[in-house]
Amino acid sequence: MFRYLAFVWNPEHLGPSASARDLCETTEQHAAWRRVLSRPGMQVYAHGETKGINEYHRLHKDRGVILGKLFQRSGLESGMGPLAMHGDFDQAASDKILSHGGQSLVQQFWGRYIAFLSDKDERHSVLRDPSGTLPCFHMRRRGVTLVFSWLEDALQLLTADEQARVNWEALQAQLLCGPAIGRETALAGISQILPGERLDLLEGRSTLLWDAIRFARAPLQLPYQDAAILLRQTVRSCVQAWASCYDTLLLRLSGGVDSSIMLSCLAKGSTPADVICLNYHSPGSNSDERHYARVAAARAGRDLLERAREPGFQLERILEMAPMPDPVPYLGWMNSSTDAGLAAAHAAPALFTGAGGDALFFEIPSWWPAADYLTTRGLDTGFAAAALDAARLGRVSVWRAIRFAVRERLSPDQALRATSGPALPFTPELETHKVDIARFSHPALGEAQGLPIGKFTQATALMQAIGYYDPFSQDAAPELVNPLLSQPVVELCLRLPSHLLTRGGQGRALARRAFEDDLPALIIRRRSKGGMEEHIKAVLNSNIAMVRGLLLDGELCRRGWLDRERLQDQLSERPSTRSASSSQIHALVAVEAWLSRWTS
Repeated sequence: MFRYLAFVWNPEHLGPSASARDLCETTEQHAAWRRVLSRPGMQVYAHGETKGINEYHRLHKDRGVILGKLFQRSGLESGMGPLAMHGDFDQAASDKILSHGGQSLVQQFWGRYIAFLSDKDERHSVLRDPSGTLPCFHMRRRGVTLVFSWLEDALQLLTADEQARVNWEALQAQLLCGPAIGRETALAGISQILPGERLDLLEGRSTLLWDAIRFARAPLQLPYQDAAILLRQTVRSCVQAWASCYDTLLLRLSGGVDSSIMLSCLAKGSTPADVICLNYHSPGSNSDERHYARVAAARAGRDLLERAREPGFQLERILEMAPMPDPVPYLGWMNSSTDAGLAAAHAAPALFTGAGGDALFFEIPSWWPAADYLTTRGLDTGFAAAALDAARLGRVSVWRAIRFAVRERLSPDQALRATSGPALPFTPELETHKVDIARFSHPALGEAQGLPIGKFTQATALMQAIGYYDPFSQDAAPELVNPLLSQPVVELCLRLPSHLLTRGGQGRALARRAFEDDLPALIIRRRSKGGMEEHIKAVLNSNIAMVRGLLLDGELCRRGWLDRERLQDQLSERPSTRSASSSQIHALVAVEAWLSRWTS
């Protein structure tokens, strides 16, 4: 499991210098940690680096180090395909990176990386790459700033008096508005560096070198077929670049459009990597997609493993998850043990998924593309077709689509842009208590308010980084790789207008056109979308006694944030008009399980 840990302090101050020396000595007692950068006032360590997968690249004269995996944009833009970065940076490249505060790194490279930089004045900063794949947290103790990817590494260095405490205001904001996309986490004193952000580690000044909103505000007007060709080229290049890092990899193949597109890029003969497909299924109306997965795997010439989801998953396991700065939505990790076992059995160090496709390719059933068209292009000859497509997509009449679009153009509905968490049985006290939402939001959200509604929704959905570390299997887990969320793909999809992405009134329309010659017709024409709601309901039912005890006697009820009577009704076996979905109950379980670690 690739991790990093850094200590930054003012070397002119004796107290912090002594504390930093103690922290470094403690870290170096563990042979697994390797010191990869040493500067006055900054020491950086890495753990679990692997040649060709996660490495470190030093700047000239040790003025900084980049940890992770880097690809050069030059190969992507020339049509040669992305070129992996090897070795250290020469003086010219290093000077360019440092003189622009890391901006050239963001513009000329992509991948998954964290950069520690030290300028000519020994000002130390850290930059998180725009994909946000590698977590990046920081906290300050005894005059030393700790920067880390894995919370447990930092906790082991703290005294009992320094241990983390719950940031109740941040947790309240997450409950009301959804997962954190701002800097503050649900642990007091621990903040995250945002994707694309550079932080001055001594003065605390931050600069957003990249954010999704800037690209969403710069629409790329292309003929439809040209856009399809560019999308296919970009997706294929990025997927194959990631595959080049591994000899063998697992690919989670649902049989949906996104995972099938991924597989088409990795078909036999497209990459030297041995690609093994993995499909999970369970009983239910839309939970068994094996037929689609088999067709996709056969077309690509790849082996397919089929495994049943485990209905007997024991929710007690979430009480033993690794400590995290925020509650972990664990539903996506319930196959963790099977993933880890198959990765070990097939010597596959990575698990590829098609995560991100819904937002990237615009699988959003709404009339919004008509409003986007009217906002960006006005009432021209193409608006009627855009409105007709949007009506089909949103399943409304064309007149309603036009009326909604005009209304949105003249007076944007801010309620559509308001963030909200799952509908849960909160008490009026929690819902009416004033929380400074701006404090816990992404700083670019203010600019996002001026975006057309469809682009606003797409861009804000892509601001939330997906979890990198498996909280259950941890070291035994394969590395999670989500190639569709590569920086070049995200930037392109943000710039492509929503009416282009959904031409013909179909979600993922442009993606389907781009890959129509690569995918089976059955999948190109597929309208249904798989799910696992019935599976997670079965998991909930088999753990209902544990869930009742955890929630009804938990911290959220004790603090008066949950309506205990209403929750008890929702967890009973009696029919109720106030029922909550299984996903909503699981969301509460995740929060309460996380709280049990920090409040016990």
